[in-house]
Amino acid sequence: MGKSGNRYYDGPVSDHFDGRLFFNPGGIAPLGFRDLLKWQFGGGRTPWPERRDSPFPPARPSARIDGRGLSVTMVGHATLLIQTAGLNILTDPVWSNRASPVRFAGPARVNPPGIRFDDLPPIDIVLVSHNHYDHLDLATLKRLQAVHRPRIVTPLGNDRIIAGALGDARITTMDWGDGLDLKEGVSLAAEPMHHWSARGMGDRRMALWAAFVLTTPAGHVYHVGDTGFHGGSNYRAAGAKYGGFRLAILPFGAYEPRWFMQGVHQNPEEAVEGMLACGAAYVAGHHWGTFRLTNEGIDAPVEALQKALDARGIARDRFRPLHPGEVFDVPETG
Repeated sequence: MGKSGNRYYDGPVSDHFDGRLFFNPGGIAPLGFRDLLKWQFGGGRTPWPERRDSPFPPARPSARIDGRGLSVTMVGHATLLIQTAGLNILTDPVWSNRASPVRFAGPARVNPPGIRFDDLPPIDIVLVSHNHYDHLDLATLKRLQAVHRPRIVTPLGNDRIIAGALGDARITTMDWGDGLDLKEGVSLAAEPMHHWSARGMGDRRMALWAAFVLTTPAGHVYHVGDTGFHGGSNYRAAGAKYGGFRLAILPFGAYEPRWFMQGVHQNPEEAVEGMLACGAAYVAGHHWGTFRLTNEGIDAPVEALQKALDARGIARDRFRPLHPGEVFDVPETG
């Protein structure tokens, strides 16, 4: 642990780091333990089925996609395979049965991964947006390291968690605004999202959270692993900076009750507003239907999403709520 008391990161003060903890500038701080108990024991949870199989069989992705091709395959929750420019990129990979620090308790999958682990193509890059257990799964990262030895890219501080379990993994950390060249013509940038971090009770906001932007010959791809809407400010800033996106990968589930979740998880209506604010031609919707984290029913996010799209006059096929195993070959734009 550093002199500041932060166990993961010791660095200079910035507009989102106070010398000990990270924060969302002008944003909503995560609620405390009393509020957590109020939510957990307050009732109002819609039951989920113990199992809900995807309408799509497990996918068997191509080895590589080149040129202006852009394909996204849903594994489940926030885990997606992005294929473009000859690269295979996984986001927030979780193949474990539970999103939890233990194997015997915590949110369990209601559907199997949409790509069997052994059917993965060679994985070049892994993006880990933050350290919550439904996004940073050390068991899965160990499997990926053993088979694929990918480059793991994650915001500041999370490298300490990953390296402690994976040893000699190739880990690159990024602060908001940082850029990274992945190969000729392909770059990655870290951008703000409105969230928080913790692996336990004593490490809140000690590691950073971030969205990612891929710049490729196929266009810009904006991946947001988890976020509160924050008035749309981060979306507007990203749209202005990059001139819009061929694809945005946006969360739209795990949002009830709003009094507890509004600062950390956007709802479907806000996700649609985010799509418009950042100038996304298409959206791959995630963070729904695999792990029960919050109060809404399993089908509620898609029903609310369709209503929000209809209300804004947006064709439903532009914002795809992806099921495990579903492959989205993103149309070209421009």
